Parts: sequence; structure tokens; C-alpha cells
Amino acid sequence: MGGGNLDQQSGEEGMRRRRGCGCSCTKNDFLPEESFQSIGNYLQALKETPMRFKERLLTRSMDSTELHEIKARSEHEMKKNLTWWDLIWFGIGAVIGAGIFVLTGLEAKEHAGPAVVLSYVVSGVSAMLSVFCYTEFAVEIPVAGGSFAYLRVELGDFMAFIAAGNILLEYVIGGAAVARAWTSYFATLCNHKPDDFRIIAHSLPDDYGHLDPIAVVVAAVICVLAVLSTKGSSRFNYVASIIHVVVILFIIVAGLAKADTKNYSDFAPHGAHGIFVASAVLFFAYVGFDAVSTMAEETKNPARDIPIGLVGSMAITTLAYCLLAVTLCLMVPYGKVDPDAPFSVAFETVGWDWAKYIVAAGALKGMTTVLLVSAVGQARYLTHIARTHMMPPWLAQVNAKTGTPVNATIVMLAATAIIAFFTKLDILSNLLSISTLFIFMLVAVALLVRRYYVSGVTTPVNHIKLVLCIAGILGSSIATAVIWGTADQDSWIGYVITIPIWFLATLALKVFVPQARDPKLWGVPLVPWIPSASILINIFLLGSIDKKSFERFAAWTGVLLIYYFLFGLHASYDAAKASGENKAEDGFKKVEEGTVSS
Repeated sequence: MGGGNLDQQSGEEGMRRRRGCGCSCTKNDFLPEESFQSIGNYLQALKETPMRFKERLLTRSMDSTELHEIKARSEHEMKKNLTWWDLIWFGIGAVIGAGIFVLTGLEAKEHAGPAVVLSYVVSGVSAMLSVFCYTEFAVEIPVAGGSFAYLRVELGDFMAFIAAGNILLEYVIGGAAVARAWTSYFATLCNHKPDDFRIIAHSLPDDYGHLDPIAVVVAAVICVLAVLSTKGSSRFNYVASIIHVVVILFIIVAGLAKADTKNYSDFAPHGAHGIFVASAVLFFAYVGFDAVSTMAEETKNPARDIPIGLVGSMAITTLAYCLLAVTLCLMVPYGKVDPDAPFSVAFETVGWDWAKYIVAAGALKGMTTVLLVSAVGQARYLTHIARTHMMPPWLAQVNAKTGTPVNATIVMLAATAIIAFFTKLDILSNLLSISTLFIFMLVAVALLVRRYYVSGVTTPVNHIKLVLCIAGILGSSIATAVIWGTADQDSWIGYVITIPIWFLATLALKVFVPQARDPKLWGVPLVPWIPSASILINIFLLGSIDKKSFERFAAWTGVLLIYYFLFGLHASYDAAKASGENKAEDGFKKVEEGTVSS
């Protein structure tokens, strides 16, 4: 016991040293925990890895811990100055960018044809289901960590970390994809091909050899804007987004004036398979909305503003996407759509050369706001992850003057710029969709756990029923995706088995497992059907993504696991121990919170 107290005092001293040093860059800013104070301590920590892993695997955080203690580790508060109006425009600014202006053309040409509009409907429905799940969490746990914080509370530290690593990958790759697309539209505006502004490195593989210095410059400018002020970023965003919406309305009206219904004669050239393959990739076009949930900590009235901001911006965005997709494929035959700058070249094709400059300028505006909101969101994710010490706590520091996480913003945008410099868009978009669909699926599972499991309230029998029902939902969803991804596309026998199992598992959850917790402020309607449907459609879309993307995803997850077992596990274990975050009279609790948060 004495050794434990000594460890706790040492850990607290390390954390105090970090907090007292402002924005320095000493060893204790990066590794202040007891396990890293000497080689002997670190070797002892590695010996205890199995015990520590079991402890953190079974530990769930508390709402109150995330809202107060973890947040306080940033020393300074973020400023609460955002309203639902800011959030709606952040949502629109976050989402309408490279997805619609680049990937629409790519997927219409390669996979879906004019039926790309149905691909947008499918991915839009999936995104809206995820928005509902996010909204309940964001209202009740309004912190900068977004889905990382929600998963820590409901599924525990380990699952939260794996999701967090993929969240960071999602943001870096998303930002890199948008930065490269920015170069493509800038080239159109200057009457050049995108590669005219890139350096072709023949010594590198073709997928990584088109070096993009403009993307790096754009990322640097966005970094400065994001660091200066969240409210200032918001003002810039909604002015730019309003201009952007005007350009979108111009594209729709002017484009439909040049519509030719003959272009719709072959509506779905690659059938349902092409529609869903495109839908899985086009999910990239909706990923920005989770950045809005990370701004909950800076929202004046989360209970009112977050539902309006998230649901409102997603509804507007989905409608805009569908109208733009219809317009593009009515203007030009899908086979002649340009994959780099589809709307600009479409106007050129129909003889309106002057219009392509308006489109290119609007696309640049849109992609600039996407990069800005992404930068704001990704820095807040990294800040909250660093607050738990799973990443170096230096990244959790919030600047006293600007009220923004400067260190986290710079690090994330530097990574974005490096990836954007080397990597082509199609590789980025596929890998991004895997990470996003995986995270959204986990948030839906976490919502089911939140509603149906409260330690000390849920009986052991109901706990077992809940586990079996969730296993049935996940298993049938995975089986459906596997059938879709590997079997003959015209075969329907497998679905006759898997879809009824999903339905019965969800129905059993509804009928046989009593809800243990009611939402206090805003709740997802039709639970468990909406989160269960979100799980099904997200996993199903994963079945449409190519094998190489899964290999890259597995490699990245392997890197995360190595980092976690060498550093993240021991740092977060020491931080929780030092702060008493998960202390009880009999030592560490296996499950931290069993009651509704205060």
C-alpha cells in the first residue's frame, strides 16, 4: 500500500510540474508519468503490461470525470461562444467540399453512373443515423473529445483508444484529400492541369510521386486561422459558406438549364453493386459533421444548440448533394465526366466556359472551409486524448490568450500537410471511409450500451441478454457485409438469413431488455432501432470497400497497438492512478460509473 501511495504522490508531482510549466517543451511535458521517470520504472511497467491492460480494458470513465477532471488537465478553459447558428454553418462548411466537388465525378464515372444520386441517398441516410447517435452523447457529455470521450464512458479505455487513433487518421487523411483537391480546382481556375502545379517524382511509386507543394501552403494558412480564434474561425466559415451556398445554387440552376435527359438513359450501368461501392466511398463527403460534436465544449447551450446544429446542417447538406449529383449527370454523359474537376469541366463541355471559373472559385471556397473546420475539430480531438495521457499531455495545453489548443492544431496540420504532399486522392478517400464507418459503428454500439446498461441497476440476467442481442446485431451485420463483398451479387439467399437475424436481435433488445437510463436533455428516437440500423448500414458499406484499403487500415491499427502497449497504456494507467480517477475503497473499480451522470 505504501508503494502505491508513493507512486500516486510521484504521479501527482509529475502532473503538477507539467501544469506549472505553461507552454514549454521539456521531457515532463511529453512523459511526466511515473513509468517513464527512469529505465527501471519503464521496465517494471512493461512487466506489468498484462495487469495494466486488464485494468484499463475493464475501466469505463464517468460522465462527470470527462466533464470536469479530464477537461481541467488543459489548465485553461476553451471559450464558450458558439450558438446553433455557428454550428449549422460549421456543419455545412465541414461537409460540403472535396466530397461533392471531386468524388462525385470519380464515382459517377467509375462505379455508379447517373445512379450516383442514389449513392448519396444511401450514405446520407447512414450519416443521418450516426448524427442522431452523436447528438445524444454531445448534449450529455459536451467536451472536446467527441466520440473518443463517448466511447471512453461506455466501451472503456482500450476501445476508445483504437477509435481515437482512427479518428486522428480520419482527420489527417480527410484534410490531405481536401488539400490536394484544392490544388485541382486552383489549376482549373488558372486554365492548367493539376499536375502542372505538382512535382512529378519518377523515383517514387505513381500513387505517391505527384508531390503537391500548394496543398502544404494551404494547410499552413489554415493552421494560422485555426490557432487564432474559434469564434473568428466561425465568422470566416459562415461568410465563406454563404458564398459557397450561392455558388451551389448557381451550379444547380445553370446546370439544369443545360440538362439532357438522354444522359439518364443508362441510369445504373453497374447495377446495385456499383451504387453501394460508390456509396461507401462517398461517405467521405459526409464525414465532417463529427467535427461539429467536438465543439460542444465551446457551445453556449449544448442541449438546444447541438441537435439543431448537427441535424439541421446534415439535412441541408444531403439535399444539396443529391441535387448536385443529378445536375452533373444530366449535363454530360457519365463516361465523359472529368474525375479531377467534374463541375468545371462539365460547364466547359456544354459551351459555358465562363461558368467554370465561378464553379472553381466556389469549390475553392468550400474546400477552404472544410479544411478550417477539420483543423478546428481534429485539434480538439487530440487535445482531449492528450488530457487522458494516451497521447503526450503537451498536446492538451490550451493557450490562455486565444483559448485554442495551439500545440495540437500545429501537430495535426503538419501531419496533414506531409500526407497531402505525397498521396493521391483515390487512396486517401477509400482509407478514410473505413476509419469513419468503423467509428460511427462503435458510437452506435456505445449508445445501446448507454441506454441499456447501468452498473448496479442492470441485473446480471439483463446484462447477458444485452450482450447476446448486441452480438446478434453485430454478427448479422458483419455476415451481410461479407456476403455482399464476396458472394455473387445476384444471390439473395444469404440475406434471407442475415437480415431476419438482425431484425430479431433488435426486436429482442426492445422487448426483453429494459432500458436502464433515460436521456436527460435530448434523446435519440426509436431506440434501439435507429442505432441498430446505423450499425447495420455502416458495416454493410464497409463490405463495399476494396481489399487494399483494409490492408492499409490493418497496418495502421497494428501501429496503434504497438504505440498503445509501449506508451499509451502505461501513461494513461499512471494518470488515472495519480488523479484517483478510478479509485474506490477496494482499489480500482472494474466498471467506473453505474449511475446516471449528475
